[in-house]
Amino acid sequence: MSSTALAELNKIEASLWEAADQLRANSKLTSTEYCMPVLGVIFLRHASNRYDDALAAIQADQEAGRSPKRKLVAADFKRRRALMLPPQAHYRHLMDVASSPNIGKALVGAMHAIEADFEPLLNQLPKEYDQFDARLLEDLLRAFDTAALRRASGDVFGRIYEYFLMKFAMQGAQDNGEFFTPPSLVQMIVNLIEPDHGVVADLACGSGGMFVQSSHFIEHEGLDTMKRVTFYGQEKTPSTIRLAKMNLAVHGLEGDIRAANTFYEDEHRLPDSKPLWGHCDFMMANPPFNVDMVDATRVKDDRRLPFGLPGVNKAGKVGNANYLWISYFHSYLSPTGRAGFVMSSQASSAGHGEAEVRRKPVQTGAVDVMVAIRPNFFYTRTVPCELWFYDRGKPAERRDTVLMLDARQVFRKVTRKIYDFSPEQLADLTAVVWLYRGQHERFEALVAQHLGHAVQVAQACWRDEEAAPACEPLEDFARAWQALRTLMRPYVALLPADGEHSAVLADCTAASTDPLAPIESLRQATDELVAQHAKAAPSIAGSTTFHRDSLLSFADQVRALSIQLDHATRATLRLLDLAEKQLAAQADAAWPTREIGRARKALEAARGVAVEHLKWVRHFQRHAAWLIERFPEARYRDVQGLCKAVTRAEIEAADWSLTPGRYVGVAAVVEEEDFDFIEAMRSIRSELAALDNDATRLAVAIQSKLMEIAA
Repeated sequence: MSSTALAELNKIEASLWEAADQLRANSKLTSTEYCMPVLGVIFLRHASNRYDDALAAIQADQEAGRSPKRKLVAADFKRRRALMLPPQAHYRHLMDVASSPNIGKALVGAMHAIEADFEPLLNQLPKEYDQFDARLLEDLLRAFDTAALRRASGDVFGRIYEYFLMKFAMQGAQDNGEFFTPPSLVQMIVNLIEPDHGVVADLACGSGGMFVQSSHFIEHEGLDTMKRVTFYGQEKTPSTIRLAKMNLAVHGLEGDIRAANTFYEDEHRLPDSKPLWGHCDFMMANPPFNVDMVDATRVKDDRRLPFGLPGVNKAGKVGNANYLWISYFHSYLSPTGRAGFVMSSQASSAGHGEAEVRRKPVQTGAVDVMVAIRPNFFYTRTVPCELWFYDRGKPAERRDTVLMLDARQVFRKVTRKIYDFSPEQLADLTAVVWLYRGQHERFEALVAQHLGHAVQVAQACWRDEEAAPACEPLEDFARAWQALRTLMRPYVALLPADGEHSAVLADCTAASTDPLAPIESLRQATDELVAQHAKAAPSIAGSTTFHRDSLLSFADQVRALSIQLDHATRATLRLLDLAEKQLAAQADAAWPTREIGRARKALEAARGVAVEHLKWVRHFQRHAAWLIERFPEARYRDVQGLCKAVTRAEIEAADWSLTPGRYVGVAAVVEEEDFDFIEAMRSIRSELAALDNDATRLAVAIQSKLMEIAA
């Protein structure tokens, strides 16, 4: 997905959430009460889209003679990863009756009809709609019936579903948000274990995000998920199991997900009646952290705990169940299996019985990679964590080492309280592991990809066909700047040359330098960059040369232009404000308020688009530089503050600690160069407005409660 398409999708997600959350606020429902019904509507919208696409494909095959003309059956749709929806469950049918007072009953009927035809969803879909206000349901259905959403693909709806899961988690719905693992962490696990075949299991599967990301990974390789893997999951909370089954279904997937407490139960059996234990090709999970209420007498002889118990307290409970999970993930694997899981940071360095349990998997040679994650990656918890990776099929040359990867200085700030990894950051961290595993070609291909993307977005600064509508970012800025300057010139000329405002006038005039010449200069530089890139070899030597001799200087030019566009815009708007203020007192000055207002908005919008496009050039250039500078020969080496290949002897000397920061050292702090003042102020203003709205809403709620008490 391109950066432009991704930005558009982000806007769609945000607008849908705002509409849905406004409905929730007006209905006085809690997030928990509203979560499942909203996700159910998303499911219906997506299921209808998949049905329509599958039907069109089937009919095309029939017309072309590739399949016989006959009555369609469910298997025809299943082959195309779609449900054969009953008529009453089609979204267009529901829209036909959306304004009816019986819309709640219609939605319940649609859910029952789908469950009757698709056994994996039996008793899983939400049916609380007849308890809702009919107008609220109508508005909710209409929010998901825009032209763009009627055409949306599976990937888009999958992302929207995951986005809503995330937002509900942030609001504290569903057991404090524990059902949802941040996509960045899930993607990191999938990137490093590469679950592309066989049995894939998650014993604390939550809303099924691990399975969905595994599917994305497989399909990115051009393969069919359901022909490559079988998903097995366990989850103890019934409402979360419903979320997981809906999540799989909305992505066109199926899995065997069962209600079970993994501490005491092992519910699954493979088709040949073998237990899941010992036969998993891939294990992944984000289990609950630091559970201390597991009954030791019930688990002490469990064959799934080959490393024993970490310690038992006076109440007969396991002191910390983190170490039970550490054993489970190892014991469920086949002799060549891989596992990746999220774990509390304290699990990698605790002493006493915990250290003894930690020692044993290290001594097996299966511990492959440890990744340290900074705080604030989770939506409802601020604690740091670590990602553990096992590889029971690790080659002999690496069995005595563990890669320690400290990713705490690699992050993207999503909000004031939440961080994640950008797709490029995820790729870069994954590339470090590729080098450790000797996969040099993949590393070189990623560097070349970053460079290629930088060139592509440089070209998009002049013409972006993927934008909606297509745009010419730098040319559009030039036209908007000239239009406003032409419109305001006669009024600026009326300002007196002296007086208390003269210094401001002189400063604004000087700062508002003509940005048109540097724009034209960048056009010529872009043509040269494209030509040089065409000559560059995809090897690390060719990539390094192209970056050093061409892209680096171009990126500096881009940054200088970004600053100039920013300064020119701010100075022009300051000059405009000055003219408006001075002329407002003059009765004979005809100030064209409407025309000036339109031109001003056009300039501000054009500046935002142009600077955003220029930013992407620097973005990809910096990621290429990050890799080239740390690994200039495309071979693994220890990097201060980032990574170190640690031997078993070093780990033993450190009391079997698996905390990456203990080994890699401290990295130098790098300051962010591309600071967008206008965008930063806009973000602060937006966040302040949101806080003001929240304060107003809470004040009204408090007053309402006080009035109820007083009555």
